[in-house]
Amino acid sequence: MPGDKNPFSSIVAKMIVTKEGKRLGFVRDVTFETKSGELISIVVKDATPYTKHLNLERTSSNELLVPYSAIIAIGDFVIVSEEDLV
Repeated sequence: MPGDKNPFSSIVAKMIVTKEGKRLGFVRDVTFETKSGELISIVVKDATPYTKHLNLERTSSNELLVPYSAIIAIGDFVIVSEEDLV
């Protein structure tokens, strides 16, 4: 994915799914390092019950975070590797 560019508005509200097809929720926001611009994670909204089985980090307001390193592709969906989440 390095080099691929997606505007913020094109990522927000996309469904997040694992490569096995399990739904995790939707993209609410992204977190990034302000100095370098490096993406750190995506914030999940409307998390599905399946996310309870995953060891996902949470924000101070208890929102789930999916690490950027787990993202495989961004198209109609944001596809993540479940192996990189547990």
